[in-house]
Amino acid sequence: MWRFFIMFSLILIALFALELVKSVQVWVVMPWTEILARVSAAILVLFDSSVQVHGVVIQNMTTFSGVSIEPGCNGVEACIVLIAAIIAFPAPWKYKLMGVAAGVLAVQGLNILRIISLFYLVQWSAAAFKFAHLYLWQALIMLDVLVIWLVWIRFVLRNAASEEPTCEPA
Repeated sequence: MWRFFIMFSLILIALFALELVKSVQVWVVMPWTEILARVSAAILVLFDSSVQVHGVVIQNMTTFSGVSIEPGCNGVEACIVLIAAIIAFPAPWKYKLMGVAAGVLAVQGLNILRIISLFYLVQWSAAAFKFAHLYLWQALIMLDVLVIWLVWIRFVLRNAASEEPTCEPA
């Protein structure tokens, strides 16, 4: 247990430090955030043709209200926590890689839902937007990370146990 907590902490610190490096921000985080904005806007356009995206800003061109996806709102930090937890857990690397890939997709899928809901909330009520943005969705995203990690652990324990060689008496 201590090994996991120490590894988790070290990996978490390393990944958060890496995220803060300017070149990582410029070449990874900001392009990712723009992709997230474009994907969210593409979904929103299916329901409202007045939605446009400009970089990280998604705006309703009729009401001129919108949201800007800022650092901390792009799901990168939640993914970092999930990645650190998966890598620190003692499991075969093939399961770790599968867990990271599926987990990041799941976290970002929920984050897109979060962005879309916040886009509509900001048009409806500033108070509801503020509560959902600062409290509700922050907790839900981190709860998502925990649930994904626990589901992954269950998957690993079931599958890794079935792969262990058994010794049969001759």
